[in-house]
Amino acid sequence: MMSQEQNDLITRTGPKDPCGKLMRSYWQPAALVDELQGERPIRPVKLLGENLVLFRDETGRYGLMDRHCAHRGADLAFGRLEHGGLRCAFHGWLFDATGQCIETPAEPKESKLCQNIRQRSYPVIEKSGILWAYLGEGEPPAFPEIDCFVAPGTHTFAFKGHMACNWLQALEVGIDPAHASYLHRFFEDEDTSTAYGKQFRGASAGSDLPMTKILREYDRPIINVEHTEYGMRLIALREIDEERTHVRVTNQLFPHAFVIPMSTEMTITQWHVPIDDENCYWYAIFTSYSNPVDKQKMREQRLELYELPDYKSRKNRSNDYGFDPHEQQTATYTGMGNDINVHDQWAVESMGAIQDRTQEHLGSSDKAIVQYRRLLRQEIEKVGGGEKPMLFLDESKARSIQGPATMDGIGPTQGWELYWMEVDVKRRRGAPWAAPVPKEIADNVHRLTAAE
Repeated sequence: MMSQEQNDLITRTGPKDPCGKLMRSYWQPAALVDELQGERPIRPVKLLGENLVLFRDETGRYGLMDRHCAHRGADLAFGRLEHGGLRCAFHGWLFDATGQCIETPAEPKESKLCQNIRQRSYPVIEKSGILWAYLGEGEPPAFPEIDCFVAPGTHTFAFKGHMACNWLQALEVGIDPAHASYLHRFFEDEDTSTAYGKQFRGASAGSDLPMTKILREYDRPIINVEHTEYGMRLIALREIDEERTHVRVTNQLFPHAFVIPMSTEMTITQWHVPIDDENCYWYAIFTSYSNPVDKQKMREQRLELYELPDYKSRKNRSNDYGFDPHEQQTATYTGMGNDINVHDQWAVESMGAIQDRTQEHLGSSDKAIVQYRRLLRQEIEKVGGGEKPMLFLDESKARSIQGPATMDGIGPTQGWELYWMEVDVKRRRGAPWAAPVPKEIADNVHRLTAAE
């Protein structure tokens, strides 16, 4: 258990909150590039509790600024894109992508009023299908050279989804290896050859065992947590027998992302971005190490659940997440269908808008969550003292964070420690793009043995 004060410290991310100051030390996903396609590339955005408007001008520059006009507060999300910027529909004041006012047409011709008017704005860059914004002070950090940022656009796909809860409980479900054996349990296994684009529905590397069978029958994983330069590495071990062990390697990427294996050829890097303290978006980049991503299929699969323009789930609290008691008895542990995003959404939204951690009771399987919360408090304190937090990188250190390595496969019970590294290295060396081999992994894997 923790005190209410401690819970507030690690959940609230407004401009004046200590955790909000930490979050503003990093680039944040603000929208998908797809959201600014079409004839009118303007989109209202709420990010870290701030009401903003995102747009792309005629030259292709992106701008992100306060949603309410500096003149008299009208809503710029209804503005006009013209003459190199975003024009307020109330009196015609025009702002460029930097927030500088460049025209005040209702004023006298000789007026210089606009020269001294600047709408608060934030830098925006496009990376791997996502538009990233920096809401902090000073120079923004460099992006780490992790796989989802190094891979070419042909081998990545970005998507997002809304959750009606605080960002932290949404993140914590992704660093909880034990829950998958229950929340995502299926009573029957599908043909793994049809698993493209679906998490936990394929076979584990090195076997023809469906992940659904492994999670269902081996539900007491041994969980190891290792601290790394980027956050934490989680290794979940499910012993099949004396000779075989299922090994799943995932990562927590500080401050609010995780990197997990989706299949033998694809990983998911997923951020949990506060809209405000009671809502968040998950933004995911799917990265392929073999064939180009079938973006159309991936998008169509996800749009079966998520509705545009807000990417909210069709299954939600208002319709009990599609709960079917017969299905719960015969097909799935939750009775909420086959999409694990629905399972996760129910779990984290059912805790309340902000989970009351003063009432929880943690067990040994929650060790990653306990250690992450300690890390989060440590980095909040560091930023409060004027220091740079973990993973705030300059250009010279961007390459120091690569990978990170993930794996899901059946390896030897004796020797799994090297096996998972070998599998990861083999996949990277076979990638059609230059997938970097993290130094810490390369130093341990001098030749491929068990993975071959």
